[in-house]
Amino acid sequence: MKKILLALLVVVNLTGCTGGQTQVNQNPDISEDNLADEISRHIRHYPSEKIYMLGYSNDKCNIDLYVNGIKLSKAFNKALGNSGIEINPFLFQSGKCKVSFKMYPLGKSKEYDEVFNTFVDDTNLNLSLLSYDLKDENAADKEYITYTLPKKKEEVAKGYFREKFDGAGKTFFEDNFEFDIDLPYRSKPPFEDAMDLRKINKSDLESKLLKKYQEVWNVYRNKEYDNIARLEYHSLKDLYVSTYESKENVSKNIKTLFKQIYKNSSFEMQPMKKYKLAYFAGGKLAALMMDTNDNQLRGNTALWAKVNYDQGIRAIFLNRYFYIPAGETEFKVY
Repeated sequence: MKKILLALLVVVNLTGCTGGQTQVNQNPDISEDNLADEISRHIRHYPSEKIYMLGYSNDKCNIDLYVNGIKLSKAFNKALGNSGIEINPFLFQSGKCKVSFKMYPLGKSKEYDEVFNTFVDDTNLNLSLLSYDLKDENAADKEYITYTLPKKKEEVAKGYFREKFDGAGKTFFEDNFEFDIDLPYRSKPPFEDAMDLRKINKSDLESKLLKKYQEVWNVYRNKEYDNIARLEYHSLKDLYVSTYESKENVSKNIKTLFKQIYKNSSFEMQPMKKYKLAYFAGGKLAALMMDTNDNQLRGNTALWAKVNYDQGIRAIFLNRYFYIPAGETEFKVY
């Protein structure tokens, strides 16, 4: 069960009333019943099926990671981390790809007695871009690029030096790097030609976006399963196209998502409280992000729910993003 949900939560990122159905203004031909089939007909298989991974290790910092301006929904909020995340769902075609990050002081943690309100000398972050081929399981992972924080040598005793993070004493640091990717598929995300939302008055945009959030919040709260399928179609399609998934697994995973999460009697949307407007993908996407220092919530959108599955109450982050297609005036959901 955990393995099936893992891929879905890249997009979802782990009892209301039954009023009239919301008029969702996208993907009208999609329903819960045909969602898997409609996704599967876009999936192709190739002699080489490359999966790109972003590896990371960090110490004494929290980080937000982005690929081509889209936030990775996984939370990287531990004092010490060493892992990786597949990034194909955020890669739409061959060519240049940009990885960027925002880094914050650790604050309080279970791992350290000290509270880190600023970066310290030995704050550390390493990133690496790797790939493996689903069609060549015996091949070693290929490494393309590594990134380390900028550091300077400091003499602490005669002839003895140590490295010190350039940003020590600060409360924020960001950087980025680019690399070339080679993919067998070409996907066109629905927001590719969307308008730049940064050009809209921020107050007007936030007001308009909040109204759309309430509409989407009600769709999930009222368990409008066909509308949930319409809202999630594009992001789920990009996930499965980019990971070369089999038709059987697409069907099984989507059935699991609806049965274990959305149709679970304990599924309950949580109130939207404190949030802040944020832009993604060069301003083509916007979201209301949770404004909190709680590492269990930070870095997710204000749409979330709680549900009892896998032997406990879990937070389910419905990380939907919003865009306005060129020539239109109303938000659509990614």
